[in-house]
Amino acid sequence: MKYLCDMRTVKLLNIARDNVIHKVPRRLINCSFVTMNVEKQNEETKLLYRHLLTKIKACGPINVADYMKEALTHPVAGYYMNKDVFGSKGDFTTSPEISQLFGEMIGVWVLSEWRKISRNDFQLVELGPGRGTLSRDILKVFKQFRVTDKVSIHLVEISRTLSEIQAQKLCTSSKEVVSEVNKEQKNSVTHYREGITEFGNKVFWYRSIEDVPRKFSIFIAHEFFDALPIHKFQKNNEIWHEVFVDIDPTNEEKFRYVISPSPTLTGKLFISENETRDHVEFSPQTMIIVDYLASFLEECGGFALIADYGHNGEKTDTFRAFKNHQQQDPLLNPGTADLTADVDFSLIKRIATKNNRTITFGPVAQREFLLQLGIDVRLNMLLKKITDAEKNELTSGYHMIIDEDKMGKCFKMFAVYPSVLKEHLTRWPVNGFINLDTIRKIERPKVE
Repeated sequence: MKYLCDMRTVKLLNIARDNVIHKVPRRLINCSFVTMNVEKQNEETKLLYRHLLTKIKACGPINVADYMKEALTHPVAGYYMNKDVFGSKGDFTTSPEISQLFGEMIGVWVLSEWRKISRNDFQLVELGPGRGTLSRDILKVFKQFRVTDKVSIHLVEISRTLSEIQAQKLCTSSKEVVSEVNKEQKNSVTHYREGITEFGNKVFWYRSIEDVPRKFSIFIAHEFFDALPIHKFQKNNEIWHEVFVDIDPTNEEKFRYVISPSPTLTGKLFISENETRDHVEFSPQTMIIVDYLASFLEECGGFALIADYGHNGEKTDTFRAFKNHQQQDPLLNPGTADLTADVDFSLIKRIATKNNRTITFGPVAQREFLLQLGIDVRLNMLLKKITDAEKNELTSGYHMIIDEDKMGKCFKMFAVYPSVLKEHLTRWPVNGFINLDTIRKIERPKVE
């Protein structure tokens, strides 16, 4: 993965530490001064805390993106790197873990969109595959339609621990391999693990999207972009200042937010002159990955589906942490909680459609997307075949992913296709994104 780093800003803040403005945005104050009891944390947590403490002492306050990167993906103590963080026993849960209906609908969507444009073999690429549950559910749909021989699975996962969990979920056998890349790019091995599913599909693991073979591919990114590092900016007196993380001078066991004394290079590069909000979040890494993804689709063919909670460029302060399914201060005990920020779909669209290389659809609410795909019909089919206890579990999961006051409205779906398919998709519209006003008027099957 690539990260952008503003070294001039780091040096500036190192020199001017005493002059750093300590005023923070009002919305951040309530979560900025929580004591961290280092003695109660495990060794990995203490290691990460000491690492951040040393880094800040040596170079000055760090930007939020740097803090987020360290807390989530530090090789030894990063949140995602050494444990299973998903499900009821983790800190948060996702739609594929809540209900099989979600994965089945995504499988139906992938299959229907693929058949519109191809009958040839394809790569199913999942970015940040969690436990592997979504890929497994999609494969079950492929099996039902007898197309498993057409697909290979490619998982982009930086955590070795999670890759092992995914292998247990997906594969009858798997093994680690040594990556080998030569100058001619012939016979290169860019994956670090490989396996075989029970259906006979080959599965490969990569540390970066750039390592995925450049062939016709269908990309799935479910709750992937929300975990990418963000920079935060606050406008005071018509001047944009970047939000940084520093040590509380009264207690080294506390981190706190501070604001740069002047605009940073990152802010000058990425904040629009027409920006009307007074607080914005920006993810350079999202730009890098979406730019690569769009170029990949333009050159190699395929399409992508992004599913995440997000907005269309109107939200402000969304950076937060989750621990044991409860929201907490992002600066408390780094490495022990999930850090996340809402995805800016307007940014993704702007980067993806640059030079008219791709066309995009959405974002639409997860609820609308799943209803169009027939989730109610599938639910009622399953309810006829299961026990009362299973019915309660299935309907509970259904309501969690579909109801507006749960995940149905806040989660969004967004699709990306090569521009060459524009006319074709006008004749054969993309499922899940069709005339939403009409769809809302259609009488839904009764959910028992």
